[in-house]
Amino acid sequence: MSIWSKKPLALLMQEASGEGEHALKRSLTAMNLTLLGVGAIIGAGIFVLTGTAAAQHAGPAIVISFLIAGLGCAFAGLCYAEFASMIPIAGSAYTYGYATLGELLAWIIGWDLILEYLFAASTVAVGWSGYFVQLLNDLGIALPSALTSAPFAVEGTHTLVRTGAIVNLPAVLLVLAMTALLVVGIRESAKLNNAIVYLKVAIVLLVIGFGAFYVNTANWSPFIPPQLTDASGALVPGKFGWSGIFAGAGVIFFAYIGFDAVSTAAQEAKNPQRDLPIGILASLAICTVLYIAMALVMTGLVPFPQLDVAEPVYVALDAAGPSLAWLKYFTTIGAVAGLASVVLVMLMGQPRIFYAMSRDGLLPQVFGRVHPTFQTPWLATIITGVCAAVLAGLFPIGLLGHLVSIGTLFAFVIVCAGVLVLRYRSPELKRPFRTPLVPFVPLAGIGVCSWLMYNLPGDTWWRLAIWMGIGLAIYVFYGRTHSKLGCAGE
Repeated sequence: MSIWSKKPLALLMQEASGEGEHALKRSLTAMNLTLLGVGAIIGAGIFVLTGTAAAQHAGPAIVISFLIAGLGCAFAGLCYAEFASMIPIAGSAYTYGYATLGELLAWIIGWDLILEYLFAASTVAVGWSGYFVQLLNDLGIALPSALTSAPFAVEGTHTLVRTGAIVNLPAVLLVLAMTALLVVGIRESAKLNNAIVYLKVAIVLLVIGFGAFYVNTANWSPFIPPQLTDASGALVPGKFGWSGIFAGAGVIFFAYIGFDAVSTAAQEAKNPQRDLPIGILASLAICTVLYIAMALVMTGLVPFPQLDVAEPVYVALDAAGPSLAWLKYFTTIGAVAGLASVVLVMLMGQPRIFYAMSRDGLLPQVFGRVHPTFQTPWLATIITGVCAAVLAGLFPIGLLGHLVSIGTLFAFVIVCAGVLVLRYRSPELKRPFRTPLVPFVPLAGIGVCSWLMYNLPGDTWWRLAIWMGIGLAIYVFYGRTHSKLGCAGE
């Protein structure tokens, strides 16, 4: 069979309806799926990236950056929703690519999604550790820095140096705890995520609601700061002006990563054709509104250059004086809870990609084993959790944020292209949810996501190339020879 062979939709639907000890347990409602999406999206973006992107790139116009990034996600989300309703099966963009664009591109997407879920979980776990240590300090509990910091740091773009620390123990323990919960069951994981989401959204609404009364509109002027120049008078790209707005959109795209995690839970949804589109689009809409409102309040409370810190929400609340001092403690709790739920959802998504790829023979069968009691992909979950714990405990993962973004953006481009391909190749197929305004929406999704990829730093592209090279080598020497679709055609 050719590397461009496509997996028949009839076979996908047969797998989606499968039951028994090797099938995943269907227990998620539309509300569960929406809260999974919100749980994945509301995290580092709202507590960290909003302030730093405003200070470094766009100023108060970070609001426009959020609109641009959110628009790109909305186009991609509409395409995801059509596929999710048509092909309600684990695997997300990997499965959609296999059905429309062929095995090789499906593999590339699946390998991309490892960047999104595995490395994003590690990155956010490191951020959670910082907030957790701060919370303990506020309570009078001091942990040794050797056990709360990464033993390695990065100099320049790729040189690892020792820091003297031993391990980031809080980050490791968080990842292992979330992994254990996911092994036990998706319903239990969803219940914890629901509780955390309600808590952190309530705290975000408190910051927006009370902070709005202390906004100084003078801090929004000029709303789009002029683009900076260097010593020679040349414009500095990505530093304010419209260049900074687009650069900011590429950076804060990391804040939106996670809505597609809803589609990885397709085989655990009770009514996937109806509930998956609701979960994807509702979580995107809710989080976009919250992001924009938080950005307006933060840049209104304090001049935007002061937000270039690890805890920009604290700085913004401090600027309001004693009146909002009480909110700082709630914000710490919200950040700790919010980032923990992001780690939970990221760790949930990756094993289900492994599960789908293993089911197709592109990865070893160990990744597709389902626990007979819990009905979860338990071995893949443990493998993912251990890898994420090692990364979170040893390395400063922050630099991988751009790499996570470029991998996800590429997957979004493929999904949007897949909708176009399938509309023209198989227009007769049943589509419980139809992407509106085709071909405009898919083409707009391809355009916006490609533009955001273009505006990411150059180093990100060669890191992606190395990662893709490793993935293609695995496909050539294992995946292609073990592909069930390929073996069936021989």
